Amino acid sequence: MPIAVIASAGALTRVGEREIVPQLSDALIDVSGLTGNTFFTPMVAGVLHLLDPQHVYAGGTRRSLVLIALKLPDIGLASVEARAAFIERATDIAYKLMTPGHDRDDIRINIVNAPDGGWGMGGHAYTGERLTEAITRAAAATGTQV
Repeated sequence: MPIAVIASAGALTRVGEREIVPQLSDALIDVSGLTGNTFFTPMVAGVLHLLDPQHVYAGGTRRSLVLIALKLPDIGLASVEARAAFIERATDIAYKLMTPGHDRDDIRINIVNAPDGGWGMGGHAYTGERLTEAITRAAAATGTQV
């Protein structure tokens, strides 16, 4: 479940640059209700791209932004409420980690779903059913609930 953060250089504090991906990962795992799941947790991966501010735009005008893209299989954050919860948490996280002078409108979040079987890890394409089975097996092995 890749998380890509694209930010104008200088939009995040030094701590923000270091913490945004881990904190967003934790938020996704928590909102998904899968904290501690040994199969799901390592599937959540992320990157931070810092771009020269002259290459970042909103409305065709240069603007310092933090853009967060989350790519999930169809079963990930399957309800409008779950997606809204992640967007709210992710916005709170990013805003806390931004440098002074930015506001919440400088944060954009996009959640994209891969079609069934269009998400993979380790060379294996996973359908929603296969992912659910693997997550459930990992929960049973650790005594946690899904």
